[in-house]
Amino acid sequence: MAEDDDKDSKTEDPTEKKLRDAMEKGNVPSSREAPIFATALGFYLFAVFFLPGAVTRLSQSLKDIFERPDQWYLGTAVDVVSLFTHLAWEVGAFLAPMLIMLILFGVTANVAQNMPYFVLERIRPQANRISIVKGWNRIFSSQGMVEFAKSIFKIIVLSAIMVFALRSDYFAVIDTMFSDPQVIFVKMSEILNKMMIIVVMATAMLATVDIFWTRYHWYEQLRMTKQEVKEEYKQAQGDPIVKARQRSIARDRARKRMIASVPRATLVITNPTHYAVALRYVREENEAPVVVAKGQDLVALKIREIARENDIPIFEDPPLARSMFAQVSVDSVIPSVFYKAVAELVHRVYASKAPKRRIS
Repeated sequence: MAEDDDKDSKTEDPTEKKLRDAMEKGNVPSSREAPIFATALGFYLFAVFFLPGAVTRLSQSLKDIFERPDQWYLGTAVDVVSLFTHLAWEVGAFLAPMLIMLILFGVTANVAQNMPYFVLERIRPQANRISIVKGWNRIFSSQGMVEFAKSIFKIIVLSAIMVFALRSDYFAVIDTMFSDPQVIFVKMSEILNKMMIIVVMATAMLATVDIFWTRYHWYEQLRMTKQEVKEEYKQAQGDPIVKARQRSIARDRARKRMIASVPRATLVITNPTHYAVALRYVREENEAPVVVAKGQDLVALKIREIARENDIPIFEDPPLARSMFAQVSVDSVIPSVFYKAVAELVHRVYASKAPKRRIS
């Protein structure tokens, strides 16, 4: 019951990290039917392209042995060994292409599903692998039921197809048993080809279904609960509370540095109570005024307070203050669109500081 509740709570798609971790541990979607289909296809191709010639060579060799036994004198153990060596080479030449094709097709089917790599996790001893309860649960799980259904399909359905397809060849096979050895091999190869066509078609259909099922089941097994998604996000990005605290500290430090720069300002532009922008302009430093501080509400009040303490001129220009607050960042030169308005204010500042001439 607890496992069903846990499965029902896994409503979220697995993240990229969850999928990557599963693959690194060797948990990858791999169909068991795909290699079976590949080996069946390989054997069928062998039967079509290599078997006739191989059968002819092997039957000719056996025919020579049985029809001309005088060529093989079996008087000593060395003679027996020589005969068996000859037969072994003939059988090896007959089976070698088939074994090579079966191995090649089987390996290709596995590599096509997942690239092979060494995973220590797969060979690490685990107690649940020898647990009777865990094994029982695996047998009667959805995956176990699917494997059982595939076995039933292969045994019953495939056998039934074989019976209907080959029942017409029953008496022909019996007749060929009393025929020439070469005829036996030819007839058996024809029947074998017919059987392999049935096997290849059945395993192809089964492998196609199994590949989709295996990937679907693997993906479903990796689904996550909302809490797992949150925990993974915390691990990847850090605790949101801690991150928010860090951002708050960073903003406080930046604000303190900005406030500390206000005494260096040349003038302050305000929207009487809500905005304040402090500008610094020195010809030797920059070609245009630079925003050394800006703030809203309480920060704006603090900027105006420091400006008054340091005898920095304050100009009330609500439209200009709002526009510069929104468009210009701290420590940045003002855009050219503000040159004219700010130049007039800077001129008034320098004019007020210029010494007045005495009238004689």
